[in-house]
Amino acid sequence: MGIAYQNLRISFSPYFPPAEFAPASGCKLTAKLQFPIMISSNCRSKDFESSRYRVRNFSLMLQYMVPENDGNGDEKFKSFGNWIRGSRLLFTGGSSSWWNLDEHKKVEIGAVKPVTVYLALSRMWKLVWDSNRWVLLVAFGALAMAAIAEISMPNILAESIFSASRGKTVVFARKIQLLVILSFTSGICSGLRSGCFGVANIILVKHLRELLYSAILFQDISFFDKEAVGNLTSRLGADCQQLAHVIGNNINLITRNALQAAGALANLLTLSWPLAISTLVICSVLSAIFLLYSRYVMRTAKLTREFAACADEVARESFTLLKTIKIYGTERKEVGRYNQWLDKLAFINTRESVAYGLWNMSFSTLYRSTQVFAVVLGGISILGGQTSAEQLTKYVLYCEWLIYATWRITDNLSSLLYSIAASETVFQLMDLLPSEQFLSKGVKLQELTGHIQFVNVSFHYHQRDMLLEHINITIRTNEVVALVGPSGCGKSTLVNLLLRLYEPTNGQIFIDGTPLRELDIRWLREKIGYVGQEPNLLHMDIKSNIRYGCPVDTTQEDIELAAKQACAHEFISSFPNGYDTIVDDNLLSGGQKQRIAIARAILRNPAILIFDEATSALDSESEHYVKDAISALKDNQCGQKTVIVIAHRLSTIVAADKIFVMDRGQVIETGNHEELLCKDGYYARLVKVHNNVFTSVCSEQLD
Repeated sequence: MGIAYQNLRISFSPYFPPAEFAPASGCKLTAKLQFPIMISSNCRSKDFESSRYRVRNFSLMLQYMVPENDGNGDEKFKSFGNWIRGSRLLFTGGSSSWWNLDEHKKVEIGAVKPVTVYLALSRMWKLVWDSNRWVLLVAFGALAMAAIAEISMPNILAESIFSASRGKTVVFARKIQLLVILSFTSGICSGLRSGCFGVANIILVKHLRELLYSAILFQDISFFDKEAVGNLTSRLGADCQQLAHVIGNNINLITRNALQAAGALANLLTLSWPLAISTLVICSVLSAIFLLYSRYVMRTAKLTREFAACADEVARESFTLLKTIKIYGTERKEVGRYNQWLDKLAFINTRESVAYGLWNMSFSTLYRSTQVFAVVLGGISILGGQTSAEQLTKYVLYCEWLIYATWRITDNLSSLLYSIAASETVFQLMDLLPSEQFLSKGVKLQELTGHIQFVNVSFHYHQRDMLLEHINITIRTNEVVALVGPSGCGKSTLVNLLLRLYEPTNGQIFIDGTPLRELDIRWLREKIGYVGQEPNLLHMDIKSNIRYGCPVDTTQEDIELAAKQACAHEFISSFPNGYDTIVDDNLLSGGQKQRIAIARAILRNPAILIFDEATSALDSESEHYVKDAISALKDNQCGQKTVIVIAHRLSTIVAADKIFVMDRGQVIETGNHEELLCKDGYYARLVKVHNNVFTSVCSEQLD
């Protein structure tokens, strides 16, 4: 391998690093590196016995090697690989692939419908126009006056200079007065324009975020199963902010420079139309180059926002699970995951910067060429007696103004296209229709008693096997029912179907004899109280957390009564601020959070109350309080309620009126605690296992 490397290095010395980067022997195969070279005639295949190679598009694919005891690879090989990757820019084949972005299109956008520039601009304009049209009218009025004042100044400036050189004092004084008036007019109107467009920016971002947040929030729960939270928050934050510059900066400057360019062109045509046409040709070349550049920028913009959203999702997930990361010592692994997306961002941004450099180089070259071209043609015209020195001065000034305005138009147009392309997903999300549950107006029963029937219900999640099969369950009014079974058997899924977070694949669910699909979902959820395994409390005071989502007006006495029924009043009162205490993760224990969540469910005075693994993460004392709260409901202290309990701990469900035992998506046993023990089936085995474990623990503690 060393001989082969030396032969390649000798043959292609300008493109190879020094000899100390040569691969060492006694190593194992690792990553592939691409070399932008051809195999030299003095390289024999037997020299490559330790590595695989192939020639494709004049590139040699080699598997390089690192010492076996070094999992990260030798630093020299890393430098060698970086040097090789950089050298590919020198070659035509490598250069074209360097600009290629197709291989990085790995993130799918949620919506399929493409968003055009016209559609995006019209929607943003409508958002601001409908909110405060006078802001836009004043902004564009001030813009027009400032542009007219500015474009008039070169002509008057040239006339004032040449009137002074000719000794025309009165004309010179009059021109100076006019220049002063135009300067103040331009300054005042420019300030007014900037202020109004700034207000338009604020209005636009506010309405964009409001509409986007509403569109996301009213989607089905299945939408959030597929979309990462970090991606959605990135759309609400960075992507909407990216669009803030479209009207306030891009449209503003494009319109202003377009008016100035039109004025400059009109003056050029008045002075000399042949010279004006030559300037237009250069502007046309500049615009053609911009079209190529803008297409590339739009592609980089989409990828930049997608990769930034993915990086935000990794960061959000890491910060959320920070305790787990610390415990398992995976900080470096998480940094590596985050860096993967940063590398992709750097890949795209590097190419975008190089493309901008090429575009800027093209403009600077053409801009300076225009100046020289104007002086040469103007000088020839003066020598031929066709143009005066004053006309040439005006021509040069307006020529520079036209080319500069063209550059500003294309530069701001590039920024506009970048913003719209980067935020395409924002409009696609805004176009999503709300869930049918929120659009349809279903039936509202006069009174909900809580009689529930599952009739031949089957269900499976998207692209997964059937989770529930032919479920037939009847739950009577004011009955405490327990669902028991191993993890993954479908207990929580059954509750999700009852809450209509998902729709059954087959079968029907009836509540008080009415199909669930026909009921008004918002009205129904007002009649259901839910307590999950992990109580989700908001960062607000305890009183607001208990009152959260309550459909009726409540007093402090109602809140305290619900807290007492949930066995939460005592510990809440022990806080210095009582019910006004702000909820903090470090302030409350798991059991305390759970009891606040139960109080929130009780305050709604629901006809159906669901406890989904509400005691699985609690200690014995906290579980005792929760069981007391459930017993209070069963003893009719809080009115008629149908209670559904999902639990692994058998001590929580012993007192249930009916127990449904589930396994592999089916109900395999039904009855109360004593009846199921007599059947000596699956439930009886669970009880025996539970009792054996309890006995073993007690014995160990006595020993």
